[in-house]
Amino acid sequence: MFAFIVRRIVQAIIVMLIISCIGFAIKQSFGDPVREITGVSVSAEEREKIRDELGLNDPFLIQFGRFLQGAVKGDIGKSFFYKKSALEVILSKAPATLELVLCSAILIVLFSVPLGIYSAIRPKSIFSKFVMGGSTLGVSIPVFLTAIMMIYIFSVQLHWLPSYGRGETVNLGGWRTGFLTADGWLHLIMPSIALSSIMLPLFIRLIRSEMMEVLENDYIKYAWAKGLTPKRVWIVHAFKNTLLPVITVGGVQLGTMIAFTILTETVFQWQGMGFMFIEAVERGDAPLMVAYLVVVGFIFVIVNTVVDVIYGLVNPQVRITGRK
Repeated sequence: MFAFIVRRIVQAIIVMLIISCIGFAIKQSFGDPVREITGVSVSAEEREKIRDELGLNDPFLIQFGRFLQGAVKGDIGKSFFYKKSALEVILSKAPATLELVLCSAILIVLFSVPLGIYSAIRPKSIFSKFVMGGSTLGVSIPVFLTAIMMIYIFSVQLHWLPSYGRGETVNLGGWRTGFLTADGWLHLIMPSIALSSIMLPLFIRLIRSEMMEVLENDYIKYAWAKGLTPKRVWIVHAFKNTLLPVITVGGVQLGTMIAFTILTETVFQWQGMGFMFIEAVERGDAPLMVAYLVVVGFIFVIVNTVVDVIYGLVNPQVRITGRK
């Protein structure tokens, strides 16, 4: 198991090096940073002097080496707009995004598990057909359209929920959270539902298909023959064995949800990392854009590595296959 974990960590480091290289290459080709720093009133000679001082005239590999040294220390650039560390800006926006993703993930688990199990157990029932039809419709509707429809219905027409922003937040040890205020929860309802709408149908269908396949196995028939209760057969024997693919897909989709927050946060003006990235693109803030890509890539790599390790713990065959 130790060798399996080491291999996954080495693979994660290699992926992060590739992501860093791509991000740095994008930064290098995204205009002249000296112009962003100095403006148009500075002469060409002064700009060239500044470029030498900043090391921008050095070869690509030397500059990339300095970038990696800074990244190891937590320095992945300085935002042109905020005039401070890009990582510091991202960390200040991270609580909003993480809270949104957490609430969406909870909604996905709470609804996909019972609906997926029921649809697998009673595939011909009217409710199961309704659930599957709704999941097909849910996959087809873009997340931003769902968000706009919710704003129109619940904010514009019914005036039940606020349409933008995070609402009232409190500072909890440097983490600004809306979990501790009623206004914060009201502002969180629609964005979290909108974000979960794109993943919820996928997990319902995944759990249903995997469980229907498991229910056809011989050990399930043996469990019925032993006279076990339906609840024990469905939950302990059947659902437990559907978790491996669900864990794998769930880990990948968790990172995808963070990427999807760009659309959700833009529609709801949610002040998180996704909304910050759109603003950085509009302002041409290359260091902040690259820092965002590196941080999101890092989250993807960490989540996938953890999922691989958990998968290896749950299913020893994964570790055995990895040695071949």
